[in-house]
Amino acid sequence: MYRPAYALLIGVATLMGLLALVAAITLDRKLVDPEGFLGPSWLRLPLLVAGAFMLDMLPRSLWASRMNPKLIPGIVRERVRTHWTRERLILVVSGLVCFYVTYVSYRNLKSFLPFIMGPEKYDRELHLMDRVLFFGNEPATVLHTIFGTGVSAHVLSSIYLWFLPLVPLALAAWLVWSRNITFGYWFATSQCLAWTLGTASYYALPTLGPGFQYQHLYRDLADTGSGSLMDTLYYARQGVIVDGTVGAVQSVAGFASLHVAITLLVALMVQYTLRSRILHWVFWINFVITVIATLYFGWHYIADDIAGVAIALVSFWLGGLASGQKFDRGGLASHPTSTTSKVPVEVDERV
Repeated sequence: MYRPAYALLIGVATLMGLLALVAAITLDRKLVDPEGFLGPSWLRLPLLVAGAFMLDMLPRSLWASRMNPKLIPGIVRERVRTHWTRERLILVVSGLVCFYVTYVSYRNLKSFLPFIMGPEKYDRELHLMDRVLFFGNEPATVLHTIFGTGVSAHVLSSIYLWFLPLVPLALAAWLVWSRNITFGYWFATSQCLAWTLGTASYYALPTLGPGFQYQHLYRDLADTGSGSLMDTLYYARQGVIVDGTVGAVQSVAGFASLHVAITLLVALMVQYTLRSRILHWVFWINFVITVIATLYFGWHYIADDIAGVAIALVSFWLGGLASGQKFDRGGLASHPTSTTSKVPVEVDERV
């Protein structure tokens, strides 16, 4: 493994896990796994690793063998020999496990926020800043006037909700298929750092977000998946805080926007590690639309999005340094200093 990135990856996940555990003990609350798919945790992680392996092997084997079963074993053995090396397995397992621990800890620490920080919120201050930046106008009103509140609402909602599958799919893509193994460490480490810094931002400046605090500004919107998600989160929050619902999490916190942070992080990884200009455009456009959607639906204030950009840039840079990337031309380009923990290179390893 690439040792600095591996150490940082493990360290961040351990820190987040310990913070979540201490908070749970202090508050006398149980840690909750908010994504209860694929059974209990001890079963889920092996299944995720096995799933990543099958996702790489099965389509490749079927295609290369032209559906001839006799050719598949040889194709599998060759792929395992050339791609699924010891370092690749360490990357996939450590990346998935550390991300899982970090993300579950993030969800629990986010859920504990009202019980630790109390009722004080800074929505009013950030809302006033938004109005100043929009010259006395409500950002929601301006954006609804520009984009409309019908078809555009559904388009923006679809892009915004695409974030949910994007997070695990992007992580799996860099862990499993990056030709330069340090790129996988770069993305996994940066992701864990981003979720950790996002958690810290919730405690530094607690807010609910305009869609929760100023609901009347968004009642003109068509019914969308984004609106349904906001309603679900609102009632889940009430259930946890007011009714004391056990086994659930409250997931409402505005500052900073991790939608913005993670979509920017993915766009930066695509820009720096892939050659395809089409993919560059796709993910930069996805980032821009996500920023618009956060304000359009009232998920975030402008300050939240700015903080999300800062989190992405810091995480991307630190993850790059830890994984052995050398940034050139004032940081506008980079190249890896190694393909593994042993072999230094000076070539462009982008795919």
